[in-house]
This record gives sequence, structure tokens and C-alpha cells, in this order.
Amino acid sequence: MNRKQQRAFKLFMWILGLSLGAYIAGRPLYWHINDTLNSISSNSCPPCHCDCSFQPLLSLPEGLANDSILDCMRQEQGVSKEVEKNFTDLLAEEVRQKEAEAEEKQRIADIKLLEAKKLASQYQKEADKCNSGMETCEEARERAEAALEYQMKETAIWELRARQRGWKEGAKISRAHF
Repeated sequence: MNRKQQRAFKLFMWILGLSLGAYIAGRPLYWHINDTLNSISSNSCPPCHCDCSFQPLLSLPEGLANDSILDCMRQEQGVSKEVEKNFTDLLAEEVRQKEAEAEEKQRIADIKLLEAKKLASQYQKEADKCNSGMETCEEARERAEAALEYQMKETAIWELRARQRGWKEGAKISRAHF
């Protein structure tokens, strides 16, 4: 891409970003401004006090009215109780089913928890063995270090005695002295 194409791409991305931002923030901003303007303009009018009756504007005579919808909406007492009982039975069955599912999920979770506890216990035992082994090794290292230090002191003492009696490093030992 050359510089001109890069600038055009950047300009396009800026325009796209601004458009997207305006689209996302513009709608709520529009409704907020619209509500603000409506509340300002509605405050200029005094509230209306209507005395409206709840009677319909047009009433039909009893013989001409179609009551089939109203009849359909009215339920018979026996049918409604039976439907209500069936609905209650269905809800109870659904609740029992959900309880059974929840118990099964709880049982599986308990099994997994028990397995996790067993694994954690096994790992803890292995860690304890490792720590014990490390402590034993550390104690052995400390003993070896102390023994080495003791041997180095003993060697230094014997070397000092040997030098005092004329020993020189690198000199050959004659077998006549032994």
C-alpha cells in the first residue's frame, strides 16, 4: 500500500468509527433530548381535568349484540376446575422432574468432589513423602558437610606437622623410612 492508499484507509476507518459511534450513542441521545423537550413543552399547559364516563360511545340494543365472544370467554365451572387440576398436575410433574434432575446433578457433583478429594489426598501424601525425603537429604548433606569440614581440619593439622618435620610437597618418599 502506498501512502495515498494508507491515508484513504485511515480516513475511511475514522468515518466508519464515527458513524458507528453516532449510531450507537445517537438513538439514546435523541430519545433523551426528545423527552427533555416534551417535558419542557408539557409544563406550559395546565393539566386537563376530564369528567369522562366509562360508558361506550355507541351502545347496541340487546338483541343485536354479538355475545359469542363473551360466551367463549366465560368458562364453565366444572371445565375450569378440571383444566386447573390438569394444569396443577402438569406443574407438579414438572417440579418432580426438575427435582430429580437436580438430585442427579448433585449426586454427580458429590462423586466428582469425592474423587477430587481422593486425588488431593494422594497428592498430599506424595508431597509429604517428597518433603520427608528432602529433609533426609538435607540432614545427610549437613552431616557430610560437617564431616568434610572436620576432615579438612584434620588434613591441615597433619600437613602442618609434616611440614614442620621437613616434608615438602612434590618430594619423593623413600621406602627406607617405612
